[in-house]
Amino acid sequence: MVPRVRRLVQSRLLLAAAAALVAASACGGGALVTQYEYEEDIYLSPDGRATIYVNASIPALVNLRGLDLKTEPNALLDRAKVRELFSSPAAHVVRTSSWRRFGRRFVQVRLSVDDITKLASAPPFAWATYAIDRRDGLVIYRQVLGAAAGRPVPDLKLKGDELMAVRLHLPSRIRYHNAGQGNLKRGNILVWEQEFAARQVGSPLEIEARFEETSILYSTLMLFLVSGALALGVLALIIWWVVRKGKASTS
Repeated sequence: MVPRVRRLVQSRLLLAAAAALVAASACGGGALVTQYEYEEDIYLSPDGRATIYVNASIPALVNLRGLDLKTEPNALLDRAKVRELFSSPAAHVVRTSSWRRFGRRFVQVRLSVDDITKLASAPPFAWATYAIDRRDGLVIYRQVLGAAAGRPVPDLKLKGDELMAVRLHLPSRIRYHNAGQGNLKRGNILVWEQEFAARQVGSPLEIEARFEETSILYSTLMLFLVSGALALGVLALIIWWVVRKGKASTS
């Protein structure tokens, strides 16, 4: 086989292998990505504002949160109703989307929250308490998930090993968390997992993280500005020295 043909065959084999790997992961057959029946992604700011993504199967939302949605596998998703159920003075719905996995309809709801300590007043989040304290230059965030709604769902057919999770994205250096050793994901992401069966019966899930008030972005910008100011100062000093030396040589 000539080198050019060999390279072509190798390239096609690599592409085929990559496609198969992606397909296996998307179908939930691989362990590359953990699949959750219910999860919350919380992007928290030091001032208490947050962007939250809820990703969950429709049966899980009905079972855990008691939301009035159709759970039949072939039922069409009423996005207007999902938006209505998640909308409240404490949480503003930005976007909804949906997909299918394991024969179940899943939905993503993106929400904008002005004050996360008031989020428990929104029915979909009333199973939890949210608190923020400040001490010694640190923001202390606490969230405790309590009892689930426990609404029966005839179409909820689970294998028994499903998981739920709360994922916390923090903007600054984390000083403490109770998510477990080595839990930091890609820098400032913490993940708390719980078996779905345990969440169904309301086993408490306690979340705590302490992080610095000043965000990494702010610190980076300040460092950049200070470095720029120092560089300009040094450049001005060099120019002043050159001009002075030139005047001295001509006198």
